[in-house]
Amino acid sequence: MTFRDGSGATPSDAELIRAHVAGDREAFAELVRRHRDRLWAVALRTVGDREEAADAVQDALLNAHRNAARFRGEAAVTTWLHRIVVNACLDRIRRRQAHPTVPLPEGNRDDDRPSAPEPAAPTPDQDTVLVVREALAALPVEQRAAIVLVDVQGYGVAEAAAMLGVAEGTVKSRCARGRARMAVTLGYLRGNRTDGGTVPSRSESARPLPTGPERREPR
Repeated sequence: MTFRDGSGATPSDAELIRAHVAGDREAFAELVRRHRDRLWAVALRTVGDREEAADAVQDALLNAHRNAARFRGEAAVTTWLHRIVVNACLDRIRRRQAHPTVPLPEGNRDDDRPSAPEPAAPTPDQDTVLVVREALAALPVEQRAAIVLVDVQGYGVAEAAAMLGVAEGTVKSRCARGRARMAVTLGYLRGNRTDGGTVPSRSESARPLPTGPERREPR
């Protein structure tokens, strides 16, 4: 059911936040319904483990629910939510690196979009998908987060910078270094290229990896 305000109109994200802060019990649930798939996809690709990604999203949404009154509107609500999710993921990655006990998952495309339908597509080369995922998981956490947002999820550099809380130049630098590392690891997927091109997930050889829409222009 689509959430509507008292006038029957569909409220914006910012209006939902204000309604939630004012005590509307349905407003935040509607906000989550709107954005959960992209938040989940970012978490899964950043953390690299289905269970930990679910925990990170849950922690982030609880944080957003409790601290919604602090939202001042300097950025879009989606940017605010993504930043909370990314921070929750980075915290979990750093804890896991300090105590490495979780193996890489062997998920499938259904892990990325648990509730939204996908268009019909040929069965992906699962070996290629897993190799790309492992290469992504091997990146330093800051580079991985930048690449997930820009190359996998298709956010613009400005949006990714706002989500990560860093300068645009920092996002560009992290993406460039991460792409170079992955190009070395995955060179054979592109005819042994090592020129630092974009992540193969956006190429024909490993198309299944992205889960969000095509790259969007910054708001």
